[in-house]
Amino acid sequence: MDDKKQIKAWVWYDWANSAFATTILAAVMPIYFVSEAIGGTDAGWGFTQSAAAIIIALLSPLLGAIADHSGSKITFLKWFAFLGASASILLIIPREGDVLLASIFVIIGMIGFGAGNTFYDALLNDITSPGNRDKVSARGFSMGYLGGGILLALNLVIIQKPELVGLADSAAGSRVSFISVGIWWLLFSIPIFRHVKEKKTAVQEKIGEKVWEGVRRLRITFSQIRQYPELWKFMIAYWFFFDGVNTVIVMATSYGKTIGIETGALITALLITQFIGFPATALFGRLAVKFGPKRMLYSSQAIYVIIVVLGFFMTNALHFYILAGLVGLVQGGSQATARSIYSRLIPAGRAAEFNGFLSFTSRFFSFGGPLVFALVKVFTDSSRSAILAVAFFFIMGMILLTFVDTKKGELEAERTFV
Repeated sequence: MDDKKQIKAWVWYDWANSAFATTILAAVMPIYFVSEAIGGTDAGWGFTQSAAAIIIALLSPLLGAIADHSGSKITFLKWFAFLGASASILLIIPREGDVLLASIFVIIGMIGFGAGNTFYDALLNDITSPGNRDKVSARGFSMGYLGGGILLALNLVIIQKPELVGLADSAAGSRVSFISVGIWWLLFSIPIFRHVKEKKTAVQEKIGEKVWEGVRRLRITFSQIRQYPELWKFMIAYWFFFDGVNTVIVMATSYGKTIGIETGALITALLITQFIGFPATALFGRLAVKFGPKRMLYSSQAIYVIIVVLGFFMTNALHFYILAGLVGLVQGGSQATARSIYSRLIPAGRAAEFNGFLSFTSRFFSFGGPLVFALVKVFTDSSRSAILAVAFFFIMGMILLTFVDTKKGELEAERTFV
């Protein structure tokens, strides 16, 4: 029987670290980075994101293998949460011209956020039964939308009305928002560290032995992954789906600005996505239980196709708000459902290892969507054609998903290879 206290504690971590995703990755820091406060460029911000993604991709599978073998997912999550929260607070230090320093702190924060999520996702297998994972996974994403949205809304008030809290200007308000992210992240991480208990392994080794065993098991993962055919097929479908979603996330703001949407409207759209995402993700999880997670994931990809097609015809802020609402309806729910399906296809006792492997491969292939967008823009000189091209990734994801037999995959996951 599931432990409700552990589930609640696990869910609160999504509330905690989503503040970093909204305030630092999506809304405040990108604008602050290219403003006079720092003096960076869009290209510099892009290189910062790429550097962090590469480091996380390289670290995740090895760390996951080590954590599985040593039964230390909570310990790794604790250290990476502290790393990310500390980096967020340290973002108050860079000033005009400190582009490199700002980039370093953002990269460190993203490592804490991304690598930490590898262990957070893997703990889903420890706290709940397979039949309840759709609902629990969706609750986590739902709370993340609400928590990240609430803190972002508060931070935007401080940034736009700094005099209300005795600050000199908006730049000072942005720096306060970075501090708030770190404090929020640490404060709401306390429940998961106090109450979630992972399934311990009998093996307790020194750190050097853990690293060596982690490398060995990672090599085994690469060699054995195709011995789980349904898991392998789902991963390939996921790469396309993840690439499509990631492209929508990272290119939406630049696309909106290209067609003339003001910065204020872009941030408002993000808030719309957050607050619609909160109830919609929870509902999505319930529907996944009723109609089946695979069917709901398939439906979400179809809605994404509609979103990018409508994006082709978008002309004003109202249209952007509508699309933001549609994204909010499916973004969290689809990610939660994919996480739940994947958790059922993973061999027992190797959750962190396989989540690390998925993190590595999906991030490695995530360059495809932005690259296709850029190439179509170059050859057609049309951002609208570029956004329409992103539909390819969702259509491919839908096609590949039809070949995945999740019931068969769950049976395959019970097999053990030495």
